[in-house]
Parts: sequence; C-alpha cells; structure tokens
Amino acid sequence: MGAVGPLPAPAWPHPGSCVPGKTMASAAAATTEKGSPVVVGLLVVGNIIILLSGLALFAETVWVTADQYRVYPLMGVSGKDDVFAGAWIAIFCGFSFFVVASFGVGAALCRRRSMMLTYLALMLTVYIFECASCITSYTHRDYMVSNPSLITKQMLTFYSADSDQGQELTRLWDRIMIEQECCGTSGPMDWVNFTSAFRATTPEVVFPWPPLCCRRTGNFIPLSEEGCRLGHLDYLFTKMMNLTSDGWSWDVISGSQAPTRCFNSCKGSAEAERETRGGELVPLSAWGPFTVMP
Repeated sequence: MGAVGPLPAPAWPHPGSCVPGKTMASAAAATTEKGSPVVVGLLVVGNIIILLSGLALFAETVWVTADQYRVYPLMGVSGKDDVFAGAWIAIFCGFSFFVVASFGVGAALCRRRSMMLTYLALMLTVYIFECASCITSYTHRDYMVSNPSLITKQMLTFYSADSDQGQELTRLWDRIMIEQECCGTSGPMDWVNFTSAFRATTPEVVFPWPPLCCRRTGNFIPLSEEGCRLGHLDYLFTKMMNLTSDGWSWDVISGSQAPTRCFNSCKGSAEAERETRGGELVPLSAWGPFTVMP
C-alpha cells in the first residue's frame, strides 16, 4: 500500500466568533468591516454633543415662542410673523436632533450598517429643516429695525382702537411707555401731528397724548395731570423710541434664528430741552423736533 498523505485540518470555528462556522480569518474580516473602536468612540461622543445641543435649541426656541416681551402683536398686525414660524421649525429640529442623535449612539454601538444608513438619512432630513428655519429667521431679522416708520404707523392706527389687534397693540404700547418712559416713537408730537385712532376717541383739548405719557410717582400716580396735559417738561415723557440692532432683543442659538431686535432704551432730549426752556410751560406750537442723544 502506498503512503497516506497528511489529512487536511478541519475548519473549526474561531472561539471568539459570534456566528457558528466562522473561521479565524472570517472573524477578523468581520471585525475590520465593523470599524475601529476609536471611530466608534468618536461617533458616540459626537452624537452625545448633538443631542445635548438639540435639547438646548429646543429649550431656547420654546422661550422665544413664549414671547415674554409681548412683541408678537407688532409683527402679527403687519403679517410679518415669519420669525416666529422659524422658531416653531427650530423647536421641531431641536427635538429631532435629540432623538436622531440618541438613535445614532445606538447605531454606533451596535455597528450595524443598516442602522447607520438610517441615521444618516434622518440627520440629513433634520438638517434641511434647520436650514429652512435659519433662512426664514435671517431674512426677517431686521424687518422692524429697517422700517421704523411702519412702527409709527401701526401705533397711530391701532392704539386705542376697538379691534382685537387694537387692544393688543394698546397693551403693548402702554407697557413700553411705562417701562421705557417714552411717549410714542418720535416723542409726544406723534399724537398731535398725525391722525390716529387715539385722536378719534380723545379730542386734543381733552388730552393731546395718551395719559401714560405722563410722569408718575412710585405709586403710579401722575405727578401733575394738568401739567402733563399742557406739555410741561417736568411732567411729560419727551423721550423717543430708538430702534437699533442691540438692546432689547432675543435670539435663538446655533445661528438658527436672529429674530427682530426690537426696542432699545429710549433716548431723548428731555434734559437739553429742560435746560433751554427753564422748565416753564411750553405751548404745543413751540415744540420742536426731538433728536436722539448719542
């Protein structure tokens, strides 16, 4: 009988393989295909950062839509409330970033290609919505600042009006004039030189401007209602509203929103007028244009 050659080694499965029947070579190939632990760690850390940023975006856009400064009436009455639409989109995007990033952490740990592809598709969709939110808010961020005459027109048209919009604008301007010690957008003469809903309900001889233009004590009692009605500078707010890009404002993080920056502190020429006129009663015809102090 001839010599018998060596028998081939049996293809025993690799002890570390999760799939029966896989050899050591096939197990090593599968490990290489699933990626390096360093890459997986970076994906996990990156998605944790994304989900935390999503929570922050969600929280701040909720704060924006809550409108604690109550400026929505100014934008809603003109139909330019797209800034708030952008904020609502950002609320959806913030929550979606949190959910998708959490799914991405699981996909990275499971090292499954199908889960990673699903994660990338979802993240791209959310990113597109976030871009829409950015564009919407950015294109409307300077709407009120760039058109101050519109604010004056809205004030004169709706202040003291009986409509729902008029009541909202009246409450807003009452609060602004009390808190910022302003009287209209350009001074008290706004209510004298232009036709307004306030003038239709209150004749000039009764009160030339809204009573909230009068200076008040700490108990909210006018210092002198008669002096305010006559235009005495010690009893009347003569400052003007200054619309700038800083000051009273609200923003949304991640560059997604930069809503309209509304009202800065009121700046006027009350002190200069008082020094010039000596604090005496000033007839309406003697009032001049108000200027913004630097």
